[in-house]
This record gives sequence, structure tokens and C-alpha cells, in this order.
Amino acid sequence: MELVGNKEVFSNYVEHKFQELDRDRDGKLSVKELHPAVADIGAALGLPAQGSSPDSDHIYSEVLNVFTHGKQEKVSKTEFKEVLSDILLGMATGLKRDPIVILRIDGEDLLEFISSPSFEPEIVSVFSRIESDHHGGLSLRDYIIKALENLTVDQGMPPCSDSWVMSNVVEPALKSGGEDCDKSVTEETFLMEFKKVVEAVAKHLKDQPVIVAHSENAFDGSDIKRLLFNKFELDKTLNVALENVPKDRNGKLCKDHLRVALDMMAPSAGLPPLGAVEQMDKVIGEAFKMVDADDGKMVKEEEFKMIMTEILGSIMLQLEGTPISVSTNSVVHEPFASSSTLLQPPS
Repeated sequence: MELVGNKEVFSNYVEHKFQELDRDRDGKLSVKELHPAVADIGAALGLPAQGSSPDSDHIYSEVLNVFTHGKQEKVSKTEFKEVLSDILLGMATGLKRDPIVILRIDGEDLLEFISSPSFEPEIVSVFSRIESDHHGGLSLRDYIIKALENLTVDQGMPPCSDSWVMSNVVEPALKSGGEDCDKSVTEETFLMEFKKVVEAVAKHLKDQPVIVAHSENAFDGSDIKRLLFNKFELDKTLNVALENVPKDRNGKLCKDHLRVALDMMAPSAGLPPLGAVEQMDKVIGEAFKMVDADDGKMVKEEEFKMIMTEILGSIMLQLEGTPISVSTNSVVHEPFASSSTLLQPPS
């Protein structure tokens, strides 16, 4: 935000990046010349590499379309500056709302957890849950892997869902720490073998620490309450949301589009996009049931706004009664050597 807000510094920044991307020195950026910039923006947003997923490829295409307005073959420096400003400010706003903490996991916290009085009771509880969920039909190795998946970054364990962590940390630890993974599974055996594996994981992390981007978000209804109690802000947010909702020739709106409107209002209400957080989707689903959102009725604009306000109020009350906390952990891998330096300041 400071970078974009300082006109002189930002202009110099854009000048440097534009010259770096403008390979043919014609004073404009072609679609081909924009590709490294789009790839860097995708990486900064946490997207997988372009070409690896249809969903993320769609976002890459949208970013490119923003630069080219969907039709231009060349982009001027002024246009590049405007779009880059919007994207950087959008990313900054997202980071302000959902801060990301970079953690260096080197095995120390994991060893501390193993030595703590809480280790055994917590792991026994995890073992009981796994046994209950799978009716005891797992091998010792499977029990250990599932128990590792239950450990958090706070306890010093990087996410096992990451394939690199599984291949380079968990699998070697299973080989070096859990030699008796085929023996019968009892609580005592599990505890003993699990501790061996966790100690081996800590050793691997000491030799090769893992960097994790960690974020936490709490949905407690406070942002919705702030919005609902500020009539001016609420009306403004509703009007902006309704600009994206189609109307019939009589100016009426279909209740089927309530979800579209809510997604448009989500940032102002402190809500995640629909489909992003399963627990929140259930809360939002209950609010939609309350107003019969799927009955397909056409309603006047004022009634549509009133229903939207009711939905927000219902979500707020549910979250005030039972707040929802969500944390995400992503392993930060080394960037590709060919990656451009669009989002890095000039040296």
C-alpha cells in the first residue's frame, strides 16, 4: 500500500518492471511479454503453475484479460501501471484482512511437544478417534500417518497434505523410525512407534527445515454487525452488489441470484467466498433456507435488499453463537529459476 501510495516511487517501480518485460523495446507489452507478469501474480496469489489445473488456468486468463481488456494485443505503460496498481492494492487488502505468517519449522517445537506432559494424553485421544472412525481396520503405518496429519504447525509439524513433506520428511521418518509398522496395533504399541517416527521427523526437519505460510481467520459475525449498523455503508454495499444481478423488464430480481449478491458483499461483511470454507457454507446454507432462497420467485429491488439484510442478520446470529475459526498452511517451495521478478522491488 505504501509502494502504490508513493507516486514517485511507484512510477519508478513501474518503469523498471515495464522495461524488464518489454523485450522488443517497442514501448508496449504484447500478450507474450505479459505472460511472466501474469505467472508471478498467480504465484503470489498461491496458485499452482499455469497449465496444471483448469480452475487456476481460468484465473490466469482473467488476470491477462484485465491487462488487455480482453481484446487488446498490446498494453501501454499507463495501462500496465493502472492494472498493476489495482492488483497490488487488492492483494494488500486481502493480506490486511487475512494476515499470513511465515513459519520456519525446524524440529525444535516438535521435540518440545514430544517432551511435554500433554504429548501422551493428546496422542492417545488422537489414536482413539482414528480407531473409532476406522473400526480398528488400519495398519500401524496408517495409524501413524493419520496421527501425523492431526498434528499442527503450533506443535511443530508441517502439513502432511503437501506431497513434498510426505515424500521428503514423513516417508523417510517412517523408514528410519517405524521399523515395526506391520505388528498388531495396540495403544501401547502405537504410542511407542509413533514417538519414534515423530523423533525421526524432527531430525529430518533439523537437517532440512520447512517454510510454511500460515494464516488464521475467525468468523464471529462482528464484521457483519458493523455493516448492518452502518446504514450508509450497508446501502452502498447492497447497491454495488445489485449492479451484478440481472433484472427482468419490470425491474424485478430472481431470488436465485441471492448467492451472487452475497458473494459480492462478502468482503464488506468479512465473509469468505461461497465454497471456500465448508463450515461457513453450512451456516450460509441455513440462512438461505430461512428465506426460501431457492423458490425461484421474482421480487422487487427493495424486497431483494430486505432479504439480503435478513440473510446477513441470520449469519451474524449463528456466528455470534458459534464462531468459526479456520487456519490454512501452505509449504513455501523455492521459486522456479525462470520466474520473472515482477513482484520484487528493483535492486
